[in-house]
Amino acid sequence: MKLGISLGYADQADLAAADSLVAQAQELGYESIWSAEAYGADALTPLGWHAARTRDLRLGTGIVQMSARTPTATAMAAMTLDHLSGGRMVLGLGVSGPQVVEGWYGQPYARPLERTREYIGIVRSVMARQVTVAEGRHYTLPYRPGTGLGKPLRSSLRPLRPTIPILLGAEGPLNVALAAEIADGWIPAFYSPYDDLVHRASLQEGFARRGGAPDDFEIASLVSVEFGELEQAADRVRPLLALYIGGMGAKGANFHYNAFARLGFEDECRRIQSAYLDGHHAEAIAAVSTAMVEKVALVGPPEKVADELAAWRESLVTTLIVVNGRDKLQTLAKIAN
Repeated sequence: MKLGISLGYADQADLAAADSLVAQAQELGYESIWSAEAYGADALTPLGWHAARTRDLRLGTGIVQMSARTPTATAMAAMTLDHLSGGRMVLGLGVSGPQVVEGWYGQPYARPLERTREYIGIVRSVMARQVTVAEGRHYTLPYRPGTGLGKPLRSSLRPLRPTIPILLGAEGPLNVALAAEIADGWIPAFYSPYDDLVHRASLQEGFARRGGAPDDFEIASLVSVEFGELEQAADRVRPLLALYIGGMGAKGANFHYNAFARLGFEDECRRIQSAYLDGHHAEAIAAVSTAMVEKVALVGPPEKVADELAAWRESLVTTLIVVNGRDKLQTLAKIAN
């Protein structure tokens, strides 16, 4: 299992800290860094910055939101970064949720699985430097009806590599199966090595549709790591889980809520979401149980984390992406090695 770090969202206030974090990760032998994207900071620009300041770290987007860019624009950006970094780019893609897709990007959210399949097909066509055409429900190249002057085009940039790895951010069973079928990897936001039978079944379903599991299929899981006394360490993770379960999505349309409900925490999820949507954020945070935190995060004294790392090594995860990694990278690297 390889180690990576999540850089979170980029802004000027955190630039020096991010540079220091990346430099430390490189010296400690971490294998990858991963940027983030929301309705503000984008995921691609920071990787150009860090590509110039690193030697061999893989540069992953975790994740690029598909509605933010046309598939050809995403492919162009990924190929350009791959050139600038000497072939270190990893393209993490995801659909996001209807609040962001429709509210921020002004794009339709309907049929996300179908839209994802079309999107990745076009991205792969561009990266293969094929004459790119599309006749889908969501994307049509050349655009019609239009002026009639559009014509099928091939990328003017020759890719550095025949393909760039595409990982799909997914939480629901159908989306996880789609990742196994058409992508080079999967990025789970909240994965539990202790309860992953649903994920294993979804992955097997997707692999069966593609004719078998690729040997190099990557599962790069985001994992919060906090050292210290158990409850205090868990306290530093609770706000993140409360935000995602309670506030990142509407009632009845929150994939993070559903992910934790599938882990057996439906009652807690209900209380968290109700409090959060009512504006009682402290109450929502308090409703995140330590058991919920321990299911998806590494928290507690270093010796406890060292013991629990064994479960992660034996799990499906091939890359563990550390969330909020400042001041703990060295301890984790020592434990992991």
